[in-house]
Amino acid sequence: MRQIILSCVFALGLPLSALAQASDIKDIIGSQIEAFKVDDFSTAFTFASPTIQQLFGNPTNFGAMVSQGYPMVWRPSSVQYMDLREEGGRYFQNVLVTDAGGASHMVEYQMIETADGWKINGVRIIPLPEANV
Repeated sequence: MRQIILSCVFALGLPLSALAQASDIKDIIGSQIEAFKVDDFSTAFTFASPTIQQLFGNPTNFGAMVSQGYPMVWRPSSVQYMDLREEGGRYFQNVLVTDAGGASHMVEYQMIETADGWKINGVRIIPLPEANV
């Protein structure tokens, strides 16, 4: 009987762990987006991985890159979290972002787990299929 109970606990623990992981990842992305909305590039920079921080050197450079290269993330009108997948220890969270002009964009966040928690290790825009007319 004890073995069955332990098996159930472990079986239930794995999905709960995955749900917690997904929640943590969404919290990091959401916190960075909220920081971008108020031009708090110093806070937004803290959610970037050490690799990204080293690449841009400081919050000002990082903020300039985001505001110029990813305006839909810098000033979204809405954010919807889509699928999360794992590949080789890295997690990829797709986020459907609507920009200030009403256009939709799929943005893929590459996430890594560090000693300081989850960090954003890269972002790329994924082309959306064109609507059938």
